[in-house]
Parts: sequence; structure tokens; C-alpha cells
Amino acid sequence: MELAVLILQGIIVAPIPLVFAAIGELVVERSGVLNLGLEGMMILGAIAGFSVALDSGSLVAGIAAAALAGAIAAGIFGILTQVLLSNQVATGLALTIFGLGLAALWGQGYSGESTAPLAKIHIFLLSDIPIAGPLLFAHDPLVYLAFALVAGVAWFLSKTRAGLILRAVGENHDAAHAIGYNVVAVRMAALLFGGACAGVGGAYLSTVQTPFWVENMTAGRGWIALAIVVFASWRPGRVLVGAYLFGGVTVAQLHAQGFGIDIDAQYLSMLPYLVTILVLVLISHNKARVSLNAPACLAKPFFAPS
Repeated sequence: MELAVLILQGIIVAPIPLVFAAIGELVVERSGVLNLGLEGMMILGAIAGFSVALDSGSLVAGIAAAALAGAIAAGIFGILTQVLLSNQVATGLALTIFGLGLAALWGQGYSGESTAPLAKIHIFLLSDIPIAGPLLFAHDPLVYLAFALVAGVAWFLSKTRAGLILRAVGENHDAAHAIGYNVVAVRMAALLFGGACAGVGGAYLSTVQTPFWVENMTAGRGWIALAIVVFASWRPGRVLVGAYLFGGVTVAQLHAQGFGIDIDAQYLSMLPYLVTILVLVLISHNKARVSLNAPACLAKPFFAPS
């Protein structure tokens, strides 16, 4: 029973970096911007969070530094694509390559170092309930923040004036500009939020899940987060479903050999990415549905009339 509880706890925690990255990217894409630099922002958040947490002795400072690093990278992307009107796809890919290279350079002095893990919350009485207590009421604060963030984004997009403006910019930026909204400002704000979320997701990997630095430790999670946004049909609630689908597969492949399943480790490591490809193929089969759900101005440059 204890082993089953530990495995379920792992399944609950494993998708948290994906939740942070995907919910931030969802807001970005609802504003009409496609940011393929998500992997680069996550790895920069991972090294920034780890290095600051280790040097300062404060995990809170590390998480804040990760959010700042992700936001700065997103800001650079925003200036290039929204102000200088560079191609969003090419710029995003360049940002990912830049982020991976900079993180590798930055992290050279931190290889082999480790930080103290983030303390888990103990809720009086609730955390002591057999089975349900450890599964629901004994996680670190960032787990609960991820769930709150998904609920907050869903409320923001559907119930607030600012959220409706952001959606309007993503659906028809020319019409939004015509009635007086600053399209570039709205998209820059969305990008900064998305970058901060990606940075926190990366820091969760390096300071909580595996509290030590390993080069390229995001291992493609940024790309999986991009796939989750498409899987979720750009709806916040479905982000959780997608994150737990892919995160659950990751945990399952880690435990498969422990249960005596005789499969080469290389094939098991491929499993989360194969599932990602399979899901995207199945979703893309219905192109009309994808076009209906996607923001109409996604990845389209905005040219403000002079």
C-alpha cells in the first residue's frame, strides 16, 4: 500500500512543470502569439532558480529568479516579434537554442551541487488521513499554486474584461486595434506572464523534483507543453488533463522496470514522446476542429497602421 501511495504521489507531482509551462503558453497563444522558445525559457528558469537558491540559501529567491529569467527571455522574444516583426517560428527556435546554450555555460560551475528540497505543507489533521492525506494534503506549495494558476487563468479569460480583451486580440487583432486596444502591449504582457510561468516550471525541476543541476534537464518538456496546449484545445481546464496524461506516462515508464517488465530502458524513455506524437497526430486528423478552436490570429504578425 505504501508503495502504491508513493507512486501516486509521483504521478501527482511529475506533471507540475508541464502545468506551469503549458498554462503560461496557453495565455500567450490566446493573445495570438506562437512562442516556440518555451524549452529555452524553461531551461533558463531551471538554472537561474537553482543557482540563486544554492547561492542565497533561499528557495523562494530561486523561484523568483527563475520567473524573472523566463520573463526576460520572453521579453526579448516579444521585442523581436512584436516590435521588430521578426518571424515568430524562427525566433522561437533561436530562443530555444540560445537558452540551452546559455544554461549549459551558466551551469558549468554547479554540476554535482544540490539544494535542500522545498518543504511540504502539513495541514493539521487532513495530512494525517490514511492514503488521502499524503495524496491530497501533503505536497509542496508549488503543487497547489499550479492548480490555483489553472483556475485563475480560466476565470481571467472568461470572466474579466482584461481576459476578454486578450482573447479579442488573439481572434482579430485588426478589429481590436480599430476600437482602441494596444495589441502590442497586450501581447507583450501575455508573453511576460507566459515566460515567468515557464521559468517557474523549469525551477520546479531543478529545485524540487530533482534538486540538483544536470545539463539539458528539461529534456524536451517545453515541446511537450506546447503539444499540451494544442491537446487542450486552448482551454485551461484541459491543460491539467493533458499534463497528467503525459506526466503519468513519464512516471509509468520510470517504474516499469521496477515491476519486472523486461523492456530496454531506451524504449521506455521514448514512451512519453511517442505518446505526444500519437496524440498530436490524432488531434491533427480533424483539421476543421483544430482551426475552429485555435485563435484566428495565432502566429500572424500585426502591422499597426501608421
